[in-house]
Amino acid sequence: METKPKRPRGLKVRSFFRGLGPGLITGAADDDPSGISTYSTAGAAYGFGLLWTVLFTLPLMAAVQLMCARIGLVSGRGLASVLRRYYSRQLLWFACLLLVVANTVNIAADLGGMAAAAELMTGMPSLIFTPLFAGVILLLLVFSSYRALVRIFKWLTLALFAYVITAFVAHPDWIGVARSTLWPHVSFTSDYLMMLVGILGTTISPYLFFWQAAEEVEEEKKHGLMSVGRRRGATREELRDASRDTLLGMSFSNLIMYFIILTTGATLYVAGQRDIQTAQQAAEALRPLAGQGAYLLFSIGLIATGFLGVPVLAGSAAYAVAEAGAWRCGINERPRLAKKFYAVIAIAMIAGVAMDYAGLDPIKMLFWSAVLNGVLAPPLIVIILLVCNNPRVMGQHVNGKIMNALGVIAALVMSVAALVMLIVWTRSWA
Repeated sequence: METKPKRPRGLKVRSFFRGLGPGLITGAADDDPSGISTYSTAGAAYGFGLLWTVLFTLPLMAAVQLMCARIGLVSGRGLASVLRRYYSRQLLWFACLLLVVANTVNIAADLGGMAAAAELMTGMPSLIFTPLFAGVILLLLVFSSYRALVRIFKWLTLALFAYVITAFVAHPDWIGVARSTLWPHVSFTSDYLMMLVGILGTTISPYLFFWQAAEEVEEEKKHGLMSVGRRRGATREELRDASRDTLLGMSFSNLIMYFIILTTGATLYVAGQRDIQTAQQAAEALRPLAGQGAYLLFSIGLIATGFLGVPVLAGSAAYAVAEAGAWRCGINERPRLAKKFYAVIAIAMIAGVAMDYAGLDPIKMLFWSAVLNGVLAPPLIVIILLVCNNPRVMGQHVNGKIMNALGVIAALVMSVAALVMLIVWTRSWA
């Protein structure tokens, strides 16, 4: 086996910020327009009552994403590539199919959310913005280099601070906020359970698993490690940097989730506007309650997060399918050399736009996306655990007891979440 050279390292401060990449971008992409809609609905419907889920989901989300990052770093392969090499092809393609379907629905919902926010701000029809946003994102993915995209994505993460600022503009009851954060209160009504399941499914999403591992491989390629043989293995410094990056990214993701729930809880819930189903409705309702500034910040943040979330959704689907098929893939690849990879991206984007033009209910699209993610997440987490405990893949870097415990809890929580979601949905149709 070839010896893997260390990544170049600079001064400590510069090295810290330069090292932030896959984890930070993955965490920020989790707060896409679909996620913002879920969190806005939670705050409007239950006030501060679901703030405790932020602390509950953080260690589970961070553990799963760190395992994916370690798989990419140590094996030198993306998650789908590892599954293709070591596990059943039928299982792999089934997982990829569910992922592509769920991601396409999510892309449609996100593009619809971005377009609706643009309509609120400009007064122009949303259907004008849907193909415009999709075209810009597609051009970025196809013709930008990985290095350029990472820079763009890092700057886009700053837009999420709009929700932190908006929360302070809303002047919440901070004592009530602290109480709800630290003291969980669970209601066993169907609506509450559905909301809880929605938060779990939005926070721990399978497309992030594939993206995280694939982007760790892209980072290796960026430093000249083009072959699997040269990428295999990881130094302690690399694993430490990946842990820091991933933990920071997931913490950032949940911080934004926290302030979105807090903002809508402090304004919409208090004002009695509790039947909010989309982030666009939340933004519009904020205008008379928290002022024009809060409304604009919420709306601008919604569009900016779409430019971060949609590329990750399309890219993760393309990585999964291309790795499963052993096709040449990578955002840094020229389109003529990775035609199938970019074709998957294009098809997912076009299908998403078509769903919006077909007039499909965005709320139902979000629901079915959550169902698919909820069904797909538990078995994938179990597979990730198996991979991370397989010495043939991970060598000396197999999981420790704490990582395994968190992974098992995440799998169990997501299994229960999926089961509850399906039971509640079935009863609602009975």
